[in-house]
Amino acid sequence: MTITQSQQLPHFTGAESFRVYRADPSQWLGNALDIARGHGLDASEPQVFSTGTNLVIGLGEKLILKIFPPLLRAQFISERGSLTQLAGRLHLPIPEIVAEGMRDGWPYLIITRLAGTLGSEAWPHLAEDQKERVLHQIGETIASVQRAPLGELAHIEPRWDDFMRQQMQGCKARHLRLGLAPKFLGGLEDLLRDAAKLIPMDAPPVILIGEYIPENFLLACDDGQWSLAGLFDFGDVLAGSRDYDLLGPSAFMAAGRPGRVRSLLDGFGYAKLDFALKRRLMALMLLHRASDLNSHICVEGWQERANDLVELQELIWPG
Repeated sequence: MTITQSQQLPHFTGAESFRVYRADPSQWLGNALDIARGHGLDASEPQVFSTGTNLVIGLGEKLILKIFPPLLRAQFISERGSLTQLAGRLHLPIPEIVAEGMRDGWPYLIITRLAGTLGSEAWPHLAEDQKERVLHQIGETIASVQRAPLGELAHIEPRWDDFMRQQMQGCKARHLRLGLAPKFLGGLEDLLRDAAKLIPMDAPPVILIGEYIPENFLLACDDGQWSLAGLFDFGDVLAGSRDYDLLGPSAFMAAGRPGRVRSLLDGFGYAKLDFALKRRLMALMLLHRASDLNSHICVEGWQERANDLVELQELIWPG
């Protein structure tokens, strides 16, 4: 790859033009290396991360540089605020902020690099008992994050009630566009009516990471036992109702397996899985900012096995 000389970082008005730019590191790596050298860091062997939303490079084995375009400044605020607020409050390693700054209006963070195996690489190969073990730890981690005081994250936008109202207004149009089967769309109006009562709008908010998914955590194996080894990527943090963060592991990892579901909820602190909780989780899954049931539900054959949203919630959260 040819690296261009450092030049002024451009201004983007749309997400698509930025994605094209990000996909060609030769256009921006020179700037990233300049930032690293400006902090006295070794930039001799940078590792470009092709996945993710922002410009991200590894600086050796110890550090990560994340550069955020101005149009994604909210992610910078979320990431910096979360790492600051959660520092020293979790039993699980998270990145530490080493330095921060601004380059041509683009904010950046230099953070520590965590050790471990990426969850998306390890998870498919874990034995069932190890998957249940990890899901229990994920439930515990979610609860631990939510016990932390909000601090500056109390002011993060959007506010929970505004966010939920906006999601409810656009819910049907979103799932029509994404091709959700008519048999599920048919129950959407009833579920949205229930959601207004089921989802707390004015309860004390908690820190919501939004994406407890294998791509955002690290695992480690010790004597045959797999455990969570780190959590990262705090760019989509909200402050809101606690059950929202059960959706990622429910959709991507529990796969409708009773033992996995039970482990996740038990780690989180729920001893009972009743109809009201399933109904609330189903509503929140449809209202999640990244909601796309056709792509995200990992229960085998769910589109044929369920005839409506009530049957679907029983498949996702059995028991």
